[in-house]
Amino acid sequence: MAVDPAAVIDRRRLKRRLIFWRVFAIVAAVGVVLALAGRFHGASFGAHIARLSVSGVIFDDPFRANALDELAADDKVRALIVAIDSPGGTFVGGEALYESLRKVAEAKPVVAVLGGTAASAAYMVALGADHIVARKGTVTGSIGVIMQTADITGLLDKLGIKPETIKSGPLKAQPNPLEPFSPAAREATEAVVEDLFGMFVDLVAARREMDRDKVLGFADGRVFSGRQAMRGGLVDAIGAEAEARRWLVETKGIEAGLDINDVDIDYGGEAWRDMVGSGIAKLFGKDLFSERLRLDGVISLWHPDFN
Repeated sequence: MAVDPAAVIDRRRLKRRLIFWRVFAIVAAVGVVLALAGRFHGASFGAHIARLSVSGVIFDDPFRANALDELAADDKVRALIVAIDSPGGTFVGGEALYESLRKVAEAKPVVAVLGGTAASAAYMVALGADHIVARKGTVTGSIGVIMQTADITGLLDKLGIKPETIKSGPLKAQPNPLEPFSPAAREATEAVVEDLFGMFVDLVAARREMDRDKVLGFADGRVFSGRQAMRGGLVDAIGAEAEARRWLVETKGIEAGLDINDVDIDYGGEAWRDMVGSGIAKLFGKDLFSERLRLDGVISLWHPDFN
């Protein structure tokens, strides 16, 4: 029987395609397995140290709080390292994360490692740790709170625009850029800022075991280098993650050589927002939505103006 050369060539091509797709499927499957293993390594397969990264502007985050609650109850997590590189954020955001870290600290050691910046609410977060490590050049401190507004009524008047406001009382919606900042509104706002400032000072005094008057001596909003913070008692050591691990081993009996695994925060249906935001940030160096515009409450944030 004669052999059709064209048929032989077609069979060989089909065989090569089948081999290609089989190999591709195997490689893809192996990649998925390795990715899952990398994601859940330690959390599912043995004892480890967890690492929580705190960066950008700090907001109250219930998903992060849930992740930390689960971490506190996970016996495989021997300790938590909190890597902080943030200028601060909302007062409530710093307060909430501080409280979450103290819950974790009731079950296992927590150590904070300060990066390039850990100021204002970010320093408040660091106070939730049992031990604070900073780089020599870390910008930290900036103990204080701020509420900002602007009176644009003069500009609106020049443009022929007259805003009208109907409200239940004279201090409702104050401060408000569409209304003059009245003396009564200023007094009420200053009282809120002073109360929150007092909370911050008391927290520093308690956690750093300092006299309150000493804390007030440098709680004027100024920032410090890591070395200055060390001399002033705001941090415990100079170094990085290696020093944090050494402290865990030498003072808390944590096994040397444990893997460090990043805390996985499950945002569920909101994961798309994080992916889009991080992608834009990598492309343009900023968030998709202006972080400063989202700060709609009293904030504790170090944001020098370089303009």
